[in-house]
Amino acid sequence: MNFLDTLLWPFTQVVSWILRAFHAIFTFVGMDPDSGWTWTLSIICLVLLIRTALIPVFVKQIKAQRAMQVLQPDLKKLQAKYKGKKDQLSQQAMIAEQRELFKKHKTNPLASCLPILVQMPFFFALFRTLNNASRASDQGESVGALSVNLVRSFDGSTIFGAGLSETFLGTVNSGAPKVSVIITAIVMIIAMSASQFTTQRQIMTKNMTKEALEGPFMQQQKMMMYILPLVFGIGGINFPIGVLIYWTATNVWTLGQQFYVIRNNPTPGSQAARELNERRAAKGLPPLGQKKTDEVVEVEVIEPKGQREQPQRKNRKKK
Repeated sequence: MNFLDTLLWPFTQVVSWILRAFHAIFTFVGMDPDSGWTWTLSIICLVLLIRTALIPVFVKQIKAQRAMQVLQPDLKKLQAKYKGKKDQLSQQAMIAEQRELFKKHKTNPLASCLPILVQMPFFFALFRTLNNASRASDQGESVGALSVNLVRSFDGSTIFGAGLSETFLGTVNSGAPKVSVIITAIVMIIAMSASQFTTQRQIMTKNMTKEALEGPFMQQQKMMMYILPLVFGIGGINFPIGVLIYWTATNVWTLGQQFYVIRNNPTPGSQAARELNERRAAKGLPPLGQKKTDEVVEVEVIEPKGQREQPQRKNRKKK
């Protein structure tokens, strides 16, 4: 066992155990244990379980993103303050002031990457598990919590004629390329990259304020929008089909989860917030964050009519 396998061992055990549990459930309800669709559903359920557990992390990400947008005006002022000052002391002072600004707003640029950072160990553990399936199947070895029989079952399973443990690069270099593997891998890579790009673009076009769009970190957001899908797209040629299913499913989850949050609880001042206020106005509701005021009911005040004066009894003079 090399260093990476040792480092990922706990995550490999968790991932393989979850796969085994879901595979057993689908087999129990009558699905073919050796079918690629049984294993595909097990991988998708693995995604659902992990992403559900990461909802608190996603909430922290949303808060961090909003805090970053709030401090954009201050960052622009700081940038203008040190504009043209390239000496070491000025650069150190600017970094120190930026650090204090992040501390004040309880955020940092990396906080928005929390979900993907937390997911990476599980992703690599699944990659190692599925990538080792063929070798382990040939040598009669288990992988994590997957027994030898389960490893062989997975290694022999297919969807659309493509094996879940096969890769685009592997079949191209095999000398006898499988068209089914090439087509399935290309479709999954495109779906994986497109869903990741759409997720990032959704944030930039819908859930960022004008100040944030003009802020110093906007260029970083644009780079992430184009570079991350490109990196995963290129790396996808060496991902097993099962891993491509996992990453595409998690991207679709992120896209749907983010769409729900942006639509129902957008960043104040963003395009999504304006659209939400328009929908609320059409329903007769006040703008987001504003309480509905009590209606003023005009009451006609009727002044009481003068009462008839009662005759007063005059005291008679006693005789």
